[in-house]
Amino acid sequence: MAPTNPKAVPDPRSLLSSARRVVVKVGTAVVCNAEQEFDQQLVSALAASIANLVRDGRQVVLVSSGAVALGAAQLRIHRSRLRDASITRACAAVGQCKLMEAYAEAFRPHGLTPAQVLVTEDDFTDLNRYTILRQTFEKLLKLGAIPVVNENDTVTNLWTEQAPVFRDNDRLAALVLSKLDGDALILLSNVDGLWRDASLGSDPDNIVPVVTELSSEIRGAAKGKSSVGRGGMAAKLDAVEIAMHSGGLVVIANGKTPRVLEEIFRAAPVGTLFLPGSRMAGKRRWLAFATTVRGSVTINANAASAVRNGRASLLASGVTACDGRWTSGQVIAIHDANGRPIGKGIAEIDAHQLTGMLSSGAAPRGVLVRRENLLLDLLAKAAREHDHAGKD
Repeated sequence: MAPTNPKAVPDPRSLLSSARRVVVKVGTAVVCNAEQEFDQQLVSALAASIANLVRDGRQVVLVSSGAVALGAAQLRIHRSRLRDASITRACAAVGQCKLMEAYAEAFRPHGLTPAQVLVTEDDFTDLNRYTILRQTFEKLLKLGAIPVVNENDTVTNLWTEQAPVFRDNDRLAALVLSKLDGDALILLSNVDGLWRDASLGSDPDNIVPVVTELSSEIRGAAKGKSSVGRGGMAAKLDAVEIAMHSGGLVVIANGKTPRVLEEIFRAAPVGTLFLPGSRMAGKRRWLAFATTVRGSVTINANAASAVRNGRASLLASGVTACDGRWTSGQVIAIHDANGRPIGKGIAEIDAHQLTGMLSSGAAPRGVLVRRENLLLDLLAKAAREHDHAGKD
């Protein structure tokens, strides 16, 4: 088990030696060569490294990009055509076959069996499916399989009005870590770590070795986007935030470095290590990072004060307006009378019923969001705590 305060450990990288449940994410730029062809030699080396981690007593979940790029190459589709969602889905369907064939071949010499796990955002945003997903992962790991996870791009709508839950496989990997209460998340890409100065590139002195918090300066250093994937360093830092709130260690490193996983877990100074922050409870992490907001309500000053400063549930009587369509059990956003975000939570009353109450002229009755199902807005909460600290 990691110590209570990992930031006080003389060599924080030594904490990786005790990580038992590990999520490894490999990007498209890692598993494919310059021609966007699957690099079987590199993947075989990756499989050997994962086998070494398993022999050391670790459970490993692999989140792998590359299906769309592989499918596009197989179908001879230029990347410019991937702006067409139907083309992207078709490429994903072809690419997933090639991806799993390659992993099956790579793991076979080590006696390991890969298990394909294709997920959609609904598998995370729906609490019941979210629970089933964990059960599936737990059983696969218990049976000694290596779950190979990817978003099911064959049915995914990449361009929606709602903010996507995944956005990229970095965030998906962090959500998997959160769901499984993992100990470490390893994000392997084609960069050596977080750069201090983007203009200096991968000079060893330009790599930030250890990060204890995601400050504005750290986020400012994350610029640019991957030329082959959907993410970039900014996307990786979004994933890092989820993992840090889940109590996990995170390493960003170059996946093309020989035996990089072995180096990471023997505490070598490889890549950038991010130390965990304050750990959020499981349901609160789900509300914070894995949910889709279906609608919103505006509440009066008394209700806002009770929710922000007390430990009260949100009563329907405090609602002054609502917007959107949702059913009981879905997540809604909560705003004060000035439109400022307060938080979000699981609705006990559906939108149609609440709208009827408001239009009837009588005071709405019942609990709209129970306290245990309510999460205060993280930024708003931080600002209030900062204000209070200044007054003390």
